[in-house]
Amino acid sequence: MTVTEERLHQLFVLNLALQLFDGVASWQGIHLFGEGNPFLHGIMAYLGVGMTLLLFKVKACGFLIVLRRCGQHREAYQALALVATFYAGLSFVPWMTRIVSLLSV
Repeated sequence: MTVTEERLHQLFVLNLALQLFDGVASWQGIHLFGEGNPFLHGIMAYLGVGMTLLLFKVKACGFLIVLRRCGQHREAYQALALVATFYAGLSFVPWMTRIVSLLSV
C-alpha cells in the first residue's frame, strides 16, 4: 500500500468513525436536545427516530464506500477530507460541546 493509498484509507476510516459517532450521539441526544436538522426532524415524524438515523447513516456510509472505491482519483481524497471536515465541524464539535456541558452541571 502506497502512502497515498494509506492516507486515503485513514480518511475513509475516520469518516466511518465520524458517521458512527454522529449516529450514536444523535440517537442519545435527540431525547435531551431534540434534532437540529429540520430535514431529519421532518422525516423522523414519519419513519421514527431509529429508522431515520439508520437510513441516513447507511446512505452516508454507502457514499463513503463509493468515494473509497474511486481512490485512484485525486478528487476522491479531497472529497473524503471535505466530508471529514464537515462532520467534525458540524457534528463532532457541537455534540462534544453539549456532552461536556452536561458534565459541568
